[in-house]
Amino acid sequence: MTYQAYLDNIRTKTGKTPDDFRVLAAERGLTTYRDLMAWLKADYGLGHGHANLIAQLITTANEAKKSADEKIDARFSGNKAHWRMAYDAIIAAASQFGPDFKVMPTSSYISLVRGGKKFAIVDPATADRLDIGIKLKGVDAAGRLTVAGSWNNMVTHRVRIAHPEEIDAQLLAWLRQAYDAV
Repeated sequence: MTYQAYLDNIRTKTGKTPDDFRVLAAERGLTTYRDLMAWLKADYGLGHGHANLIAQLITTANEAKKSADEKIDARFSGNKAHWRMAYDAIIAAASQFGPDFKVMPTSSYISLVRGGKKFAIVDPATADRLDIGIKLKGVDAAGRLTVAGSWNNMVTHRVRIAHPEEIDAQLLAWLRQAYDAV
């Protein structure tokens, strides 16, 4: 689901825009993420994902907006910097899938998108591991292609990369399959 689709769903459910929620939160003196999440879930019946988006928009409203490149750089900073070359290799390969391939970074992970629809995510989870989430509905998990489970509900499968050489033809085939299915 795209960012705009999330916002549209929230507006359909509540009749409110992010700006409306900002005003209401300010009137109630709600400033912390935790308090905002509780309020949005209790008073508006928003699920975790929708409440999270609004809470993030409210708590980060006064922060300078980061460019896509800045967001990517931030994900690969510090002890995760050594994963940048592996990420760049994934992106170089995926960009060959078609002209509608895009990278859309968030503060939590980097989405790989085709025509506005997410088919995979890349997350430099730790200094020791790069996680790849792939949307492959109807595909059985096997070997290193595991069920995503509660790790991220935006994808169906997860591949944990411990060494850059694990970014291989098999991983790229799974990404291509997900791209084609979107």
